[in-house]
Amino acid sequence: MRFLDARRLTGPNVLSNNSGAILDIECTAEEADRLIPFCEDRIHRMLTAVGWEGESVCHIRLLGGLSMTFSAPIDALYAASAINEWVWDCCEAEFLGGQTPDLVAKAEEIRAAIADEANPALLNLQSAAAGHGVSLLWDDDEVSLGHGSHSQTWPFRELPAADDLPWSRYRDVPIGIVTGTNGKTTTVRIAKHLLQRSGRCVGLSCTDWVSVNDEIIDRDDWSGPGGARMVLRQEGIDTAILETARGGLLRRGLGVETAEVALITNISEDHIGDFGSQSVEELLNIKWIVSRAVEKSGCLILNADDGLLVRKSIAYAGGITWFSLSESNPVIVEHVGRGGVAFVYSGGDLVRMDGENRQVICAARDIPITLGAAAEHNIANALGAAALTEKLGLSIANISNGLITMSQDANPGRSNLYEIGGFKVLVDFAHNPQAMQALFAMAGTIPAKRRLLCFGQAGDRTDSQIRELARSAWSIGLEAAFISELGHYRRGRDEGEVFAILRDELMKEGARDDQVRHFEEETDSFDAALEWAEEGDLVVILDLGRDSNIQEKLVARS
Repeated sequence: MRFLDARRLTGPNVLSNNSGAILDIECTAEEADRLIPFCEDRIHRMLTAVGWEGESVCHIRLLGGLSMTFSAPIDALYAASAINEWVWDCCEAEFLGGQTPDLVAKAEEIRAAIADEANPALLNLQSAAAGHGVSLLWDDDEVSLGHGSHSQTWPFRELPAADDLPWSRYRDVPIGIVTGTNGKTTTVRIAKHLLQRSGRCVGLSCTDWVSVNDEIIDRDDWSGPGGARMVLRQEGIDTAILETARGGLLRRGLGVETAEVALITNISEDHIGDFGSQSVEELLNIKWIVSRAVEKSGCLILNADDGLLVRKSIAYAGGITWFSLSESNPVIVEHVGRGGVAFVYSGGDLVRMDGENRQVICAARDIPITLGAAAEHNIANALGAAALTEKLGLSIANISNGLITMSQDANPGRSNLYEIGGFKVLVDFAHNPQAMQALFAMAGTIPAKRRLLCFGQAGDRTDSQIRELARSAWSIGLEAAFISELGHYRRGRDEGEVFAILRDELMKEGARDDQVRHFEEETDSFDAALEWAEEGDLVVILDLGRDSNIQEKLVARS
């Protein structure tokens, strides 16, 4: 057994809806059988010793270990994490021959830490906000009530008395949450465009930036709780779209407690092997956290073409809207037959179905980011965004207008196609097997005299996954493959090791030695590809590093 982490949970998480502290332990199933009752006993002992007898304790068994958690006041979560560190010290003493820690001395130390952290004004605001039906957002620096123009923010240690506040001024804005494995960023960008085109002032947090309409507030990966708080505190916004990734959900929990609508795009292998997401089932449980925000009073939007989501939905008590690339999908047929709402791809059109009613939204070929309906994954993303924005109040006419005006410039790095000097360049950030399969399928439909692929792969993929990537790439009829080293993503492998596996598999598929080239930097491979290309060719670029400025180069040359 081995200690992995003791950290704060600041929002709804895989174990509960409560804030608290979590202890991650790597262990065997047999060790977990002994650890669970032992840890629960030690947690309860310390909670009693520090005066927190009313808190709840729970656990979850995971592949390779377990997580223990207990609820705690939001103004004492660092002290709560110290309790879990003490619990692990007890585990070491009991099972690994360590020194037995002193309960009395540690309890005194933790009570002092609780007193230092204590922020009674924060707890009073939390209670009052719940009573007034207003969201409270908090972090180590700031506390805010309401959202956007209807919000007010104070320094964490300079909070007003709850009774002195003008509660009628604080209001929440409608929120849409998007998670899943692939398509999250494209879906939130489409949703933001549709809403903005309809006159909304939209706050967006995603893997690339936080923005208000077209103004980018900060460029970085803001797909966690911090991004949600940042965007909801922006002046002027009347709607918020929050991309919500696995990492933030796993480490801290969901950034908001309630939303009008939540969407899960799909579940497939990505980050498999990380503790807490060592299987697609564990990954699904993490993504499913977003359903908690809408189960009582909102809508959950799910992909009916994803078997994992379909099976998980059986036990879900809230309302669901489905989307699918096929109106004959059995889930769609049954759901619509019972009067439910679904968004489907039918006869080349995006269609809203509601019982016996059908409304054509627009033709898929008229949506620029589908590349004439060749990019089926973006048709799916458009369907999801259409369902999400309808739940946020848009009409079908609004949605149609937004989709047909959604250009690739509004979706940089995701299936962008450029014409340069008679040849085409297709750029995408695809980085896991499902996304790459979708990209290769689309690339195979684009007419080309010759095809070249610039790509690489991170070292944390298995050998079989790396070989599968090579086989899938070669199947689209490549003339050449330019492979980048991706040094920042080597992740434990030796230099050149990933290239060697890719090259070996390409040669097995029939590539000649001169058709496979190796580059240290992505930028070098991209430049070489553009020099190689001739009229009628297609260059496919996987911009995995996302720091190559390839987009800017292509825009300047197209």
